Amino acid sequence: MQLADVINAPHLAACLKQAGCADWAWRLPGQLQPLLDKPHGDWPRWLAALRALDAPAARRVAISDACVTVDGELTAARRAALYQALQRLHPWRKGPFQLFGVRVDAEWRADLKWARLQPHIQPLQGRVVLDVGCGNGYYLWRMLGEGARLAIGLDPTPLFLAQFAAVARLIDAHPQGRRWTARVAWTPLGIEVLPERLAAFDTVFSMGVLYHRRAPLDHLRQLRGALRPGGQLVLETLVIRGERGAVLTPTARYAQMRNVWSIPSTPTLVAWLQDSGFEQVRVADVTMTDVDEQRATDWMRFQSLADYLAPGDATRTVEGYPAPRRALLTAQARR
Repeated sequence: MQLADVINAPHLAACLKQAGCADWAWRLPGQLQPLLDKPHGDWPRWLAALRALDAPAARRVAISDACVTVDGELTAARRAALYQALQRLHPWRKGPFQLFGVRVDAEWRADLKWARLQPHIQPLQGRVVLDVGCGNGYYLWRMLGEGARLAIGLDPTPLFLAQFAAVARLIDAHPQGRRWTARVAWTPLGIEVLPERLAAFDTVFSMGVLYHRRAPLDHLRQLRGALRPGGQLVLETLVIRGERGAVLTPTARYAQMRNVWSIPSTPTLVAWLQDSGFEQVRVADVTMTDVDEQRATDWMRFQSLADYLAPGDATRTVEGYPAPRRALLTAQARR
């Protein structure tokens, strides 16, 4: 297995063509070539982990449950080897996954976020979906589990691609799993590669991305351009309390994150969406992030939320800002 096998450009291009993105598929080789010419320095280690994966025939695959699951019989020795291979892809930020008896208990209980948003989105059955900032692909599998015809992820983080490839290989070890892996593609690029006015996707997700963008309105307009007229945006991001116009702009770090540029109030975010070509904007949920949802585990052994909050005061970050509050909004691309 080589990096080109992990990226799998032919499969990705085929999925883009199925999504009606032939122009993007034509540009794709040039977009991917720099990644192949100068790969991340950790790829030899990650490729070794992927080669070490033992992928026997799976007995059951479940991608509609909270825990993305691949079941099958393994000896204790083979399960230990699988555990070690998956651990070499540390840290795991999104999950949970249950893979041949190995539970990948990631930093984020992403199933909790999915449970909050699922009742508020348009049914994904038969839809072509784009997930911007898709991480290791946990949500892509959940989207397929909801019946998406095609799920395409965008994320420039190389480790997340390696984790997605590991899970996909194990899912592919089941006949039904192959029907799912044929309908999902992970694109190792950022949103900047999207052609303007693509207008190809029925649903676009952007979760945990907006506050990392220097120009948030540009990001919202890019999301609008990817949607067909009338398509649905599912946006999840940090917000603060406040009236329309209120925006927090951290001076250095926010909750120990360096690249947080702006956190709007919910009314401000609604106005941003309306100004960016969206209508029927709806605030579906606002939830404080807690240490049950984001925490350090054996699969993410670095600092996590508990270390980012002020000692003795869970309402403030260590920098003195309001603690993380996340809003989920849905909106329609204006026709």
